[in-house]
Amino acid sequence: MDGDFRTEFTREPSKLKQHPALVLNADYRPLSYFPLSLWPWQEAIKAAYLDRVDIIAEYDHYVHSPTTQIRVPSVVVLKEYVRPRTQVAFTRFNLFLRDEFRCQYCGSKGDLTFDHVIPRAAGGITSWQNVVAACSPCNLKKGSKSLRQAGMHLRKPVRRPDVQELQNNGRKFPPNFLHESWMDFLYWDTELDA
Repeated sequence: MDGDFRTEFTREPSKLKQHPALVLNADYRPLSYFPLSLWPWQEAIKAAYLDRVDIIAEYDHYVHSPTTQIRVPSVVVLKEYVRPRTQVAFTRFNLFLRDEFRCQYCGSKGDLTFDHVIPRAAGGITSWQNVVAACSPCNLKKGSKSLRQAGMHLRKPVRRPDVQELQNNGRKFPPNFLHESWMDFLYWDTELDA
């Protein structure tokens, strides 16, 4: 499988509006929890036709050609295992996900920017170990001062997250749409109620 196969689901979110298919790795776990590994129904049918996936669950909707009627897949599983990523890319989105979409100074949500803990003017670099999510008021208050000078404290230590940490954080922020056929696969590794 080509290198773009694992992340293709993130490239065209507009196609996901109607009947997306949850994509599971060969071990029946989602390729990604955040963003949730979804394909447009067209890609799922194409992959099934090319014998790259098995269809596990389907919607009640059909697509038609002149000679064929096919139910739209809602869950597909890859036939070949895709090795999970071992490194986390340093992106604004992943930074916000690491910090659980909260300001690391006051804990507020919404209107987030990012802030250099050691200001760039003081030699701070843009890295996992020096950048945090911050709300605009806290970012303005801190400015180019050190934490001590600004009288501010971080809610938790700044560090590079691992893939598992981001996946676990991603589970806390489910997408707006979760089809009932996906539920058995999204949280299957959590403890069952007795």
